[in-house]
Amino acid sequence: MNPASITPHIGCSPEDFAKTVLMPGDPLRAKLIAENYLTDAELVNNIRGIQGYTGYYQGKRISVMASGMGMPSIGIYSYELYNMFHVESIIRIGSAGAIHPDLQLYDIVIAQGACTDSNYFQNFKIRGSYAPIADFELLSKAVETCKSRGLRYKLGNILSSDVFYNEGGVQETLQWRKFGVLAVEMEAAALYMNAARAGKKALAICTISDLMENGAVTTAAERQNAFNAMMEVALTIAE
Repeated sequence: MNPASITPHIGCSPEDFAKTVLMPGDPLRAKLIAENYLTDAELVNNIRGIQGYTGYYQGKRISVMASGMGMPSIGIYSYELYNMFHVESIIRIGSAGAIHPDLQLYDIVIAQGACTDSNYFQNFKIRGSYAPIADFELLSKAVETCKSRGLRYKLGNILSSDVFYNEGGVQETLQWRKFGVLAVEMEAAALYMNAARAGKKALAICTISDLMENGAVTTAAERQNAFNAMMEVALTIAE
């Protein structure tokens, strides 16, 4: 079989991936992790510029591949990795906008659960709604790693939204604060649903890139290069 014929989106063989894949949204962040943290890293996928690498971190074989933006994109890649490439765990490492007033730029949010305004769950043909949650083992390891390193972090619920430019603006998103939601991003809920359906593991760890209430933001270069603490947590807990 031609490896590229397995799926239209990933052009390699299943054995080219490690059992754990770190998944940033940005392909350039995947490249940065491979070049700065992994040894013997090899580019295993570059279809549509979605770069995937496999190498070693402290003796552990680990892969890192971008997800692109939004639930449709991570939905495709996580589905294929879990079901066609035999990946066991995916750890999303991304950026998020702070909803909780105590969060600061560069704080880490560990997503215990992921609320969503998406209809992604309707794909599974089950009546009702579903509460997407993280794998508890990965979650526990991430919390302990943050504690041991003295990192600023919060553990709790996040919002995975389908819409970046919503008509209601910031105030609409901030309404989720009433229910203790910490931050908003665009991928975790779909990842958690795909993991649950496949019987696999998933965790989303996000770094706060902007404060929704006061408008403070990080630059694209800062998001690409300055999320080292989050990356190191994910690399440490990778199995």
